[in-house]
Amino acid sequence: MDLSGLQKLKGKDIRANRFREGLSASGSQAIFLPVAEIDANLVEAWSDLAGQASEPNIFHEPWFLRPGFAHFELHPELRLFLLWENEPGQSRLLGLLPLGPTNRFGRWPVPHVQNWMHHNCFLGTPLVRKGFEQDFWEQLLIALDGSAWPGFLHINGMTIGGPLDQAMRAVCASQKRRCDLVHSEARAFLQSTLGSEAYFQATVRGKKRKELRRQAKRLDELGEVTYHQYSGAEGLDQWIDEFLHLEKTGWKGLGGSALDSSEQTREFFRDALIGAARAGQLERYDIRLEGTPLAMLVNFHSGHGSFSFKTAFDEAFSRFSPGVLLQLENLKILENRSIAWMDSCAAEDHPMIDSIWSGRRHIGRFSIELKGIPRRAVFRGLRLGERLMGTIKGRTIFDPTEGQQ
Repeated sequence: MDLSGLQKLKGKDIRANRFREGLSASGSQAIFLPVAEIDANLVEAWSDLAGQASEPNIFHEPWFLRPGFAHFELHPELRLFLLWENEPGQSRLLGLLPLGPTNRFGRWPVPHVQNWMHHNCFLGTPLVRKGFEQDFWEQLLIALDGSAWPGFLHINGMTIGGPLDQAMRAVCASQKRRCDLVHSEARAFLQSTLGSEAYFQATVRGKKRKELRRQAKRLDELGEVTYHQYSGAEGLDQWIDEFLHLEKTGWKGLGGSALDSSEQTREFFRDALIGAARAGQLERYDIRLEGTPLAMLVNFHSGHGSFSFKTAFDEAFSRFSPGVLLQLENLKILENRSIAWMDSCAAEDHPMIDSIWSGRRHIGRFSIELKGIPRRAVFRGLRLGERLMGTIKGRTIFDPTEGQQ
């Protein structure tokens, strides 16, 4: 791996000796790598890391993240923070997080450092090898303390209460560094020891179950209805075209938010699915009436977890609830004992999936102060303003590890 010219952050060099001041007892080394310098050796180490991650996150795996880098606009100072076990590029990769500077914090014009996510990235939890969670946060904070980037660190879209959250809070507490949960939400989460039918019976109320069975029967009266599940790349190009068309014919197409509404999102989606299929991590479902798709679903698997990424349905058949019927088919993931859970990737209080899945996963945003008097002043001033606004508007932040803040 070519590590030359690694780190010019706003004209200030961040050289290897800067990081060696913060070496952990294990001898791990950290670097910031421009995304243009990603090479095959890094991708191999990155894929190995993803397979051993403390918390699976497909949105930071190379086959998903690299299409985002290729198709979406990037800040020129966007970097991959990489934590290596020993010599960079010559040892095991222990952790990875894309991040860089930004000039706004919501409506506030406050420069800070933030992990990079795009509109189709639904989890920002770093990829960290199991057992190295604390080492990761220690080295990341040392690196950012010594960088020329301004403000504070903001981590968006991280699982609350997981091993990485626990390690982050522990490291910040030991360093007497503020680490505040500034937003949280709960989204539907599928996890159960029950089989699919038993889960359906236990979770969905009787009246709703009866209605869904009636809708499925009425749909069968229109012609041949088939359910398909695909786990490889067979027919993938055509399937992608059908999905893009189906999604664009609905409300997302009218609102301009469908994947096929722009070349960037269309090609990103195509590349991500092709990459997932090559990695053996893609699963697709569809319902077809006489061969025409009525509802389609994309899942990505990683380790013992799975992520329900995108779904689309034909709104002309909404009276039959094809999207819901397809999600009932998706419950068969409970029969796969190699998968322990599935993240819906849905918004909080989603009217459809929340009525089918009873579990909830809490996702949060954290703000962490960095060393330096100017940085600390910016962080604490901003947090005071946020708390005052929260009090005025009656907002509360639910932290499932502690209760309400």
